[in-house]
Amino acid sequence: MNISHRSALQHYHAAASQSAGRIISYYSTSFSWSTWLLTAPIRRDIQALYAVVRIADEIVDGAAAEAHTPDIRALLDGYEEQVVHAADATFHTDPVLHAWAHTQRRCQISEDHLRAFFASMRRDLDPAPHDAASLQSYIHGSAEVIGLICLDIFLVGHNPGEKDKATLADGAQALGSAFQKVNFLRDLAEDTDWLGRDYLRQLDADTKRQWCAEIRTELARARRAAVLLPPGARRGVLAATGLFAELNERIDSVSVDELRSRRIRVPAPRKAQILAATLWRKA
Repeated sequence: MNISHRSALQHYHAAASQSAGRIISYYSTSFSWSTWLLTAPIRRDIQALYAVVRIADEIVDGAAAEAHTPDIRALLDGYEEQVVHAADATFHTDPVLHAWAHTQRRCQISEDHLRAFFASMRRDLDPAPHDAASLQSYIHGSAEVIGLICLDIFLVGHNPGEKDKATLADGAQALGSAFQKVNFLRDLAEDTDWLGRDYLRQLDADTKRQWCAEIRTELARARRAAVLLPPGARRGVLAATGLFAELNERIDSVSVDELRSRRIRVPAPRKAQILAATLWRKA
């Protein structure tokens, strides 16, 4: 079949977008399910963002080491430059970078936010324990700026007033922070036993309760801001918020010893209930 150059590029871009979507569906059913409540253009951009973030995570979380990569820091540095400058090229042989380049151009993603994210990923290569200040800096780069990038994606074609935009930015950062803190608690065994990281500074029962309470507060801030989002993004964000709220409550109900012995999950039927409730809830 004779395919024009334009049609060939469209076919490749569709394949690249599907590749990014496969990564999110493989690594996170919660995020993947939530994205299906987003409109198609937003969903494709969120999937592209998640894919490049996931690959950076894999570089620092063991996959690169298991592949006997000689210099993981150099690999991460090189990937950072590819991600930051992806929009400079209109074709990439890497399907994920190709999909991300389209998102970066369409949504005008901040280079500062991307640099902050990679700075946190680089911190994961440092075995030194975190103090309060370094942990907050890590959360900002690894999660809060990802929330702000998502907000840039959600607001394409929309121009909220300054007050609403400030509320949305606060909610985006709160949601990113809450997600990261839930992940710290859920992945406690893996982080400490396999990766040698201590994000939570020798977690005990009282500290766990404080973390869970802080997560509830941040999720509440995110919910209040989410009502200001465009309809094409609102339900997906509320669904993800609901799923992580459920996970946080399950984490709060178990002991620290149990967190250290198994990964707490939300069963698939419960996830489906939360998504269905979000889908049918009036704005």
